[in-house]
Amino acid sequence: MAVRLILGSASPRRRELLAQIGIIPDEIRAPDINEDPDKGELPRPYCARMARQKAQALHCDDNEVLLCADTTVALGRRILGKPGSAGEAAEFLIKLSGRRHRVITAVAVRRGDTLWERTVETVVKVKSLSDVEINAYLASNEWQGKAGGYGIQGRFGAFIPWLQGSFTGVVGLPVAETANLLSAAGLCIHRQPA
Repeated sequence: MAVRLILGSASPRRRELLAQIGIIPDEIRAPDINEDPDKGELPRPYCARMARQKAQALHCDDNEVLLCADTTVALGRRILGKPGSAGEAAEFLIKLSGRRHRVITAVAVRRGDTLWERTVETVVKVKSLSDVEINAYLASNEWQGKAGGYGIQGRFGAFIPWLQGSFTGVVGLPVAETANLLSAAGLCIHRQPA
């Protein structure tokens, strides 16, 4: 029986990143969990807990490998989640302007009762943003549904002169680390196209 890949995420960015390395999920099942941080929870443990809980929330058959991930933007000890409004997105962008921050992506792969996990952290520098740049970015609506209020793969990439770590991790799925986890779970990721 062939091993099936289940992507436990509705994120189109994660599907696109997998496709870049030739992996197409057989099915998408988005988990429904509470994503609120616990009181005083730090960004890295929070992110790892979210990926793990997503992987544990979904049912999978024995021949299914489940891939879940969570991306968190951290400014010091503070978690910058997905902004609920343009006003909150503006607050995030003003805080990130001219500073370095961390983008943490935790990946959890499950097959049966076995869970493989990896957390990847990338340091990102945002240039000093003018009011004109912030307002233009907000008007693009690219901030919607994105941790920290931005997506590096879109217009905001023009505001990031430097990063140290995984570019794809900042987008939402560190592909090298993910490929290793999927291989460990028994998914043949280097199969020849039909």
